[in-house]
Amino acid sequence: MLRSRLLSRPTAALLSALTALLLVGPLAPAEAASTFSGSLAQGVAAIPTSSEANTGYDRTLFKHWVDADGDCQNARQEVLISEAETDTPITYTTSGRCTVASGRWFSYYDRVSWTLASDVDIDHMVPLAEAWGSGASGWTSARREAYANDLGDYRTLVGVTDNVNQAKSDQDPATWLPTYDKCRYVAEWVAVKIRWGLSADSAEKSVLNSYASSCSNTVTVNLA
Repeated sequence: MLRSRLLSRPTAALLSALTALLLVGPLAPAEAASTFSGSLAQGVAAIPTSSEANTGYDRTLFKHWVDADGDCQNARQEVLISEAETDTPITYTTSGRCTVASGRWFSYYDRVSWTLASDVDIDHMVPLAEAWGSGASGWTSARREAYANDLGDYRTLVGVTDNVNQAKSDQDPATWLPTYDKCRYVAEWVAVKIRWGLSADSAEKSVLNSYASSCSNTVTVNLA
């Protein structure tokens, strides 16, 4: 009799809990994270490792430069304006102020300053071809356009010396790094890859990890 009473109490409690669960319904799924914040090493670890294939890549699949807010200044002009040093006035090619002509910009890749906008390229931190092979090949055209004109994070588009940008071309950190501020560059590369959910191949991941072990940078980024 005692054994029977001992069994009945937990059984009754279990039945009560199951009944309550059925009445309430299934639990709502947890919301997906909208930001990432961590050390550089944690940031590198957050990037999936995957082989890259650039089959089908064409630069025209990433429409740019676009004027998303309709103010006549496209994404290139917006970056030039936002990165211009404040001690030098910006001039424009016309009174409509649509196209930047001059100002002063510092290219941290080579630590050189320029006053003519024509000497400054807007570098996609993670090049378009690299993005394609790292996951963008499966995106919609609208998402590729958003990536190519991303003004929501200053690290995606960077004003740099034109011939330095051309030397970088479509290379990832496994084959190209700037002369200066390598820790900053790697941290910004990692931030962009996390922001856009892009992967890294094994050679790239190896270099990122080597810098993560010696650089003190942190990565905080809103996901696109």
